[in-house]
Amino acid sequence: MALRLIIGNKNYSSWSLRPWIAMKVAGIAFEETVISLEAADFKARVTAYGGAGRVPLLIDGEQVIWESLAILEYLAEKFPDSGLWPKEANARAYARAVASEMHAGFTPLRRRLPMNVARPVKARALDGGAAADVARIDAIWSACRAKYGGGVFLFGPFGAADAMYAPVVSRFHTYAVDVGAAARAYMDAVMALPAWREWRDAARREPWVLPHDEVDWPEISRE
Repeated sequence: MALRLIIGNKNYSSWSLRPWIAMKVAGIAFEETVISLEAADFKARVTAYGGAGRVPLLIDGEQVIWESLAILEYLAEKFPDSGLWPKEANARAYARAVASEMHAGFTPLRRRLPMNVARPVKARALDGGAAADVARIDAIWSACRAKYGGGVFLFGPFGAADAMYAPVVSRFHTYAVDVGAAARAYMDAVMALPAWREWRDAARREPWVLPHDEVDWPEISRE
């Protein structure tokens, strides 16, 4: 039985992007079901599958896994040759630390720069909290690539840590956030992935509009 991934809108759902892009890049086959976050029956439909009633949700037979980082850990165990975590112990520990930091933190950035893949690139002023988050993420990306990367991604091949930061790449791109050269090169590498372009193109085709994630509301701009 194929794995099934339940996700929200590709334009807005940052959490959904994480396991989706990890599985696409790793070549892990799955079926996807998209449920719009603003659907009146969203909670009921997602809860019917199990878990906490939120997306993303991975279904593997009778096993149901929710929370993006837990899904990535499950996939890494189920597909040990996928390379989702680095093989070397120190690099793997560091990758898990920065992935967990992303999972638990950067709330000011999330609030100031909501994910909106279809919005044309246009700068938005940062408040103090968001600016601090940008600086920290820039430092993380630069340090990972310098110490463990050995290539264009954070720890060599694209893996779970990259998947966790993929929505931030989208946010930085959409809102023309200024970052250092190493972070910019990392963003370019992520956005060059075929999986990235597949998600982006699908997001641009979606009909749904979530006003609270449209920072230019009531204006709605689309590429």
